[in-house]
Amino acid sequence: MLAALLFLATCFVAYANGANGNFKGVASLYGSGTTGFRAAAWWGTGTTLAGALTAVWVAGGLLKKFSGRGLVSDALVADPHFLLAVALGAAAANLLATRLGFPVSTTHLLLGALLGAGWSGGGEVHPGALWQSFVRPLLLSPVLAILAGLLVFGVLKAAGLAPDHRTRPLDALHFLSAGAVSFARGLNDTPKIAALLLVVHALDLRWGMEAVALVMAAGGLLGARRVAETLAKKITDLNPGQGFAANVATAVLVITASLFALPVSTTHVSVGALLGIGVATRQAKWRSVSQIVLAWVATMPAAAMLAALAMRCIAPTGAGR
Repeated sequence: MLAALLFLATCFVAYANGANGNFKGVASLYGSGTTGFRAAAWWGTGTTLAGALTAVWVAGGLLKKFSGRGLVSDALVADPHFLLAVALGAAAANLLATRLGFPVSTTHLLLGALLGAGWSGGGEVHPGALWQSFVRPLLLSPVLAILAGLLVFGVLKAAGLAPDHRTRPLDALHFLSAGAVSFARGLNDTPKIAALLLVVHALDLRWGMEAVALVMAAGGLLGARRVAETLAKKITDLNPGQGFAANVATAVLVITASLFALPVSTTHVSVGALLGIGVATRQAKWRSVSQIVLAWVATMPAAAMLAALAMRCIAPTGAGR
């Protein structure tokens, strides 16, 4: 029964992740007017699903990192109650942010939930591992993304590959680059979520990751509208060439991070790249950006508190000690 609940809670996380995140890769298609919301959502969902299924074979490093091993005590990592609390806390915080239209980081949510459930369960939390393996790459990734957005846009603009108006070759490149971002997001996020299933020994983890991939796709199709409007229209005004440049920068950074098992946030990278374009064109919408950053700051403690509450409610006395 506990294993079944953990599987369902993991699917809950995957659904919330898809609703909040599947549009991140294709926001520039919608925001620049290259295509409508529905076509962008289907393209983003399909390519995210492809990346998520690829993660079954190539993303083992992130799978191990998000098991919680090294961050909290081994006793907690092996306790299904702990992972169930992590899943419930992360998913609830993600759905709340999605309802409010804020694009948030699954990495932040899972990390906050791991810490909150760990402290609530009485297990030891290791601050050194927290900084080295998680916080440092999370802080660095949006800065790199802003710089990458500025650099890529400058290079493509100089080469004549980022025109202000739509052309048939640019539309094709724009769609391909958006698909690459969505593929990278599926590749990066799926193992983070599937790590919650590592203690369910009766379940082949490959099947678990495939289930996560399918539920992520469903979440993206059914619940992405509010976050889509924020990403596409509230960070900066985009033309097709600028959208293409933002996608190239995002895809390169996220795929590279996935291959080296670095827990960067696709949200941070995609928003950072869009902001870099906004800085270059002097069209950044700083009020909306500040609201998104505040949402990022709030997500980790929110997930931690919800996971701690869940741990108190579902764990037997002394769990993790």
